[in-house]
Amino acid sequence: MSENTVQVGRPRRSSKRTLEEAAAELFLEQTYAGTTVDQIAQRAGVSRNTFFNYFGSKSDVLWIDFDETLARLADELAAADATEPVMDAVRNAVVRVARSHPGDRVPWALTQVDLMGTREDLEASGLRRLMKQSTVIRDFVERRTDGSAGVLLPQAIAFAVLGAAAAAAGVWANAGVTRRPLADYVDEAVGPVCAGFADAV
Repeated sequence: MSENTVQVGRPRRSSKRTLEEAAAELFLEQTYAGTTVDQIAQRAGVSRNTFFNYFGSKSDVLWIDFDETLARLADELAAADATEPVMDAVRNAVVRVARSHPGDRVPWALTQVDLMGTREDLEASGLRRLMKQSTVIRDFVERRTDGSAGVLLPQAIAFAVLGAAAAAAGVWANAGVTRRPLADYVDEAVGPVCAGFADAV
């Protein structure tokens, strides 16, 4: 590289984490709405195409940690003991997923909502994730009950469980120095919900 060549952004290391760090810096500096994908890629020292190799949209950067954790839910449910009561299986699978989340990876998108201006996009992109994971739980309940639970109940269970888990994640993220493991919060929130549905399935 000649002395007159200017290198833009970071050293060339294209990874999800590099892009995440670049996005977080920019969102704090100029808000989420004021930041473009091109700016994130430039700050990370990669191309726009590289960004889209890792993320489908700008909002996906907000969920990098939770997306990696939630991807385990279908596998955890599939591995549930066939003799385990349905709602125990759901509760235990969700708690195992929460336990797999690295304790030191507190999503900045949740803790810096106001500074970054991410609230609206978190709500919109979070709803898409809720819908996707609700299908995973709904289908599991339907399979384990051989359809005897009908159509409404499995869907109600899925949304109730995920709503409780989401509430737990929010409290966990904002707990600061008193923060306990995520799985503790999730178990406390999801446990009563699963117990409440146990007799129905």
